[in-house]
Amino acid sequence: MACTYGFLSTHPPTQCGLATFNSALATHLTEGGARGGIVRVTTDADDERPVPGVVHTWAPGGHENWKAAASALERFDVAVVQHEYGIYPGADGEDVLPLLRHLMVPSIVVLHTVLTRPTPRQRRLLEQIVEAAGAVVTMTGTARDRLLSGYHVDADKVSVIPHGAADHMRVPAQRRLRPHLLTWGLIGPGKGIEWALRALALLGDLSPSPTYTVAGKTHPKVLEHHGEAYRDGLRRMGERLGVAASVRYDPVYRDQASLIRLIRSADVVVLPYDSHEQVTSGVLIEAVAAGVPVVATSFPHAVELLTGGPGLLVPHEDPVALAAAVRRILTEPGLAEDLRNRTHALVPTLLWPAVAARYEELARGLLTGRPAAVAVALP
Repeated sequence: MACTYGFLSTHPPTQCGLATFNSALATHLTEGGARGGIVRVTTDADDERPVPGVVHTWAPGGHENWKAAASALERFDVAVVQHEYGIYPGADGEDVLPLLRHLMVPSIVVLHTVLTRPTPRQRRLLEQIVEAAGAVVTMTGTARDRLLSGYHVDADKVSVIPHGAADHMRVPAQRRLRPHLLTWGLIGPGKGIEWALRALALLGDLSPSPTYTVAGKTHPKVLEHHGEAYRDGLRRMGERLGVAASVRYDPVYRDQASLIRLIRSADVVVLPYDSHEQVTSGVLIEAVAAGVPVVATSFPHAVELLTGGPGLLVPHEDPVALAAAVRRILTEPGLAEDLRNRTHALVPTLLWPAVAARYEELARGLLTGRPAAVAVALP
C-alpha cells in the first residue's frame, strides 16, 4: 500500500526557494497515485486564494494556530516538514516545535540552514526540533557535519539526501553568438552580483566579449523593506563600469520549462555569493544537473560539490579571481568540456526521481520501525 505524505512548508504561488523545493518534492513523492496534501505556511503578503493540493493554510496571527496545522498533517502517514528560521510564527519560527511534539504521525524534518554561529535561542530550538522529529535530512555532508559537531543531536536520526534537480539534458544546449554568463534566483544584497559586474568589466578584451544575464525577481522581503534599491544600484554600477550594454536583467519568476531553456543557453553559471554559511543551494544543483560549468565563491555547498568537480571555486569578494576563472573556462582548450564531463557521475543522484526514492525509503523506515536514518555520502 502506498505511503501518504503531508507536507508543511511555504508553497507556490509563494516565490522562494523553500516553496519551489517543497512543490517539486511533493510532486515526485506523490507520483503514481500516492496521496498527499500541502499544509501551506503563509505571510501577510501571500496570496490566500485556494491552491490545488493545499489542504490547510497556516496563516500568521492567532494563538496556537499550529494545532490546526498538526491536525491537517495527521490525515497522512508521514509528515514532511521544511525547516528554515523565520518561516513559521514565533521567534525564530519556534511555533513549529509544539507542532512536531504533538504530531501523532512520524515526521521527517528537512533542514535548509544549519548555522555555524547560531544565537543561543536558535541553537536550542534546532536541537529540540531534531529531538522531536522522527528523522532529519540535510542536503549536504557539510550540513550534517556542522549539525553533529555544533549541536547536541542524535546522529542516528540524520540522513544526507541531496537537493533535487530537474532533468535538463532533455533540452538541447542553446549557444549564443557571444559567450553567455548567467546568475539566477531571487535577487538582493548578499547575492554578490556587484562582484560579477566588476569581473565582467575585466573581460572586455575577449572577442567576442561575454554577455551577462541576471535572472530573477527581487526577494519579496527585500522588496518590502528596500524596494528595488539593490537592482537600481547594480544598474548604476554597470553604467560606471561600462558594461551596462552587456548586462540583461530579467526580473521574472520563471516556470520550470522556461528556466531550463535559460540555463541551457549559458556557457558559465556564476554564483558570486557573499555568504560563508550557505550549505544548500538549489541554483548550484540545477546548474550542475544542466551540465553547465560553474564559477562560484567558496560557500560550503560549492566547496563540497565543485572541489574536483564540475566548476571552479574563487575567493569571496574578489572580482579579479572571478574574471580569471571565467576567462579560463571560455578560452582554455578543453576545460569547459572537461568540467561538463565531470557532471556525468553526479547527475543521476541529483534528479528528482532518485531524490524522492530516498525520501520514500526513509519514510518507510519510520513506519516499519527500522532505524530512522542512514547517512549517505554524496559522490
